Amino acid sequence: MEDVGNPTSTEVLASSAVDSPEEEEVDDTPKELQSDPQPIQGSTWKEDSAVLEFMLCRKGDSKWEMGMMEQALPQPVKYHELLWRDWQDLAESPLAADQQFDFAVLSYNILSQDLIEQNPQLYQHCSPLILNWDYRWPNILQELQHWEADILCLQEVQDDHYREQVQPSLSALGYSCHYKRRTGRKTDGCCTCFKAQRFTLLAESHVEFFRPAIDVLNRDNVGLVLLLQPQLLEGTQDGCAAPTPLCVANTHLLYNPRRGDIKLAQLALLLAEVDKLSRNPDGSRCPIILCGDLNATPDSPIYQLVYNGVLNYNCLPAWKVSGQERYCTTPNPRVLPSPLWPDFLGISDCCQYVTHQATKVKDRRIYTRQHLLELRYCDYSLRRPEHLATIKGVTDKNPDPLGEPAHDILSYGVPAFRPQPLLLQHNLDLTSAYSHFLPAKGRFEVTTMTLGMGSTVDYIFYSAEPIPVRGTKHGLRFYQDTQLKLLGRLSLLSEEDLWAAQALPNPFCCSDHLCLLTRFSLDLSARAK
Repeated sequence: MEDVGNPTSTEVLASSAVDSPEEEEVDDTPKELQSDPQPIQGSTWKEDSAVLEFMLCRKGDSKWEMGMMEQALPQPVKYHELLWRDWQDLAESPLAADQQFDFAVLSYNILSQDLIEQNPQLYQHCSPLILNWDYRWPNILQELQHWEADILCLQEVQDDHYREQVQPSLSALGYSCHYKRRTGRKTDGCCTCFKAQRFTLLAESHVEFFRPAIDVLNRDNVGLVLLLQPQLLEGTQDGCAAPTPLCVANTHLLYNPRRGDIKLAQLALLLAEVDKLSRNPDGSRCPIILCGDLNATPDSPIYQLVYNGVLNYNCLPAWKVSGQERYCTTPNPRVLPSPLWPDFLGISDCCQYVTHQATKVKDRRIYTRQHLLELRYCDYSLRRPEHLATIKGVTDKNPDPLGEPAHDILSYGVPAFRPQPLLLQHNLDLTSAYSHFLPAKGRFEVTTMTLGMGSTVDYIFYSAEPIPVRGTKHGLRFYQDTQLKLLGRLSLLSEEDLWAAQALPNPFCCSDHLCLLTRFSLDLSARAK
C-alpha cells in the first residue's frame, strides 16, 4: 500500500460533505462558489460550501460571548491564511527505500458528544449546529482520510459512535480497530487503529486505571497498548532482518487540574504496562510510541517524568503536577502522599511491575550507632525532651571527662535537615516529536483551546537515545534518533492563529483539539545472519 506523502505545504481540512448549519435564506452566492464540495484525491482538495458560506456570512463587528465576558473577534481573513499547517521535513540522511520501513502516526482527541452536552459552558462561542455529531463526524472522517496515517490513536471516542460509525468507516478504509471504553458510567474511551496491510497485531493490553482500594486510582480513565509487527513489502525482505516489533500506547489521563496525584499514578501504571509489553525475549526493548491527551503542559512535572525519566515529588502540591493552573485557590492544597501508592499495587517507583519481590523482614527499628548517625541533623534530634532525667556528662551540658569535649553541633554551620528525595523513574528513554514552540512566530504551540485559553496537552513521544551532556539547565535531557527515526511532522498553530479562526471547535476543525501527525522510519539496515 502506498506510504503517506510528505507534502511541502498542507492545510487543515475544511468541513466535509454535509450541509452548512445555517438557517435557510436566499442564496446570493456567486455561481462559481455554489458548486458542491469535491472529494479529496491525493493531496489536492477544494473548499466546500460550508467553509465558503461561513466566510461570506461574517459581516460587521461580531462579538464572541463567553459567559460574563465579551471579546471582539479578529478581522476576517481568508481561509487559506487561517489554519495553514506546514509539513516540516526533519529527515537528515535518508536511507534507501529497501533499508527502512516508513509509517505515519496520528493522535487526535475527537471530542465526545456526551462531554459536549455535559459541559455546554465550554462551547458557548460555537453555533449549536456545528456541535452536532452528524455535522462533526463526516468532517473528522474526511480529515483522517486526507492524512492517511498508518496508525491512528484517537481519544474521547464515544462507545455508541464507535460501534455504529467509527469502526465501520475505518474498517472500510483498511484499518484494524481496537477500542477500550472508560470504566464506570463513562461513555467514551480510547481507540487505536492500524493499517492491516502494514502491521500485524502481536499483543494487546487494555489498561484500566480504576482501582477501588487505592485513593489515587479511583477514576475511570483508561489506556490501550498494542504490540505491532511491521509487514515488509515484497522485494524488501531479501537481505534484511525481520523488523523489530513496535509498541504503541494510547491514553487519556484525568482532566482535573487539582488532582495531579491521580494523574501521576495513572501515568505510572501506563508506563509499567508499556515497559512490560515492549520487552523482547532477549532482554532488549522494542521501539515505543506513546500518544494521547495527558492533560499536562510541557513545563509540568508530568512532562518532566516522561521526558527526563525521573521526578522528585517530595512535598509537591497536587495542583502543580499538570501545569494547568498557575496559582492555587484553596487555603490548604493537597500535597502528594508518600509513597504515592500502596505496595500491593505491585508497581515500583521505577514504573515497573514488581514480578520478583524478596521476602521482607519486619523493620524493628534497631537503634544502632549507624541509624542514630543518620538522624543526627534531624530537628527532633536537636531538641531536649521534656522531663528528661539529667545524668552528669551524658544528658547535661557538662562534658564527659573520659571522652572528647562536647561541642555545640550548630556551631559548625551544619545545614538544616533535608528529607530524602522521593523519586519516580522510568528507563524507557522517550522524547517528544514536537518542540512545543514556533520559532518563526515566536509563540508556543497549541493543541487545544478551552474558554479562549490555548495550551499544549496532546503529545506523541517516541524512543530515542539520551545524549550525555554536562551542565544542562533544569536537568533536561537531550536525545538523538537511533533505530526509530523521526522523518517529519505536521506543524501546529499558535493561540493567535486559533483566535483568528474563532477558537475550537469551529466550522473548519470539529474538535476542541488539533490532530498531531508524525512520520517515522524503522531502520532495516541490519543484515540477516
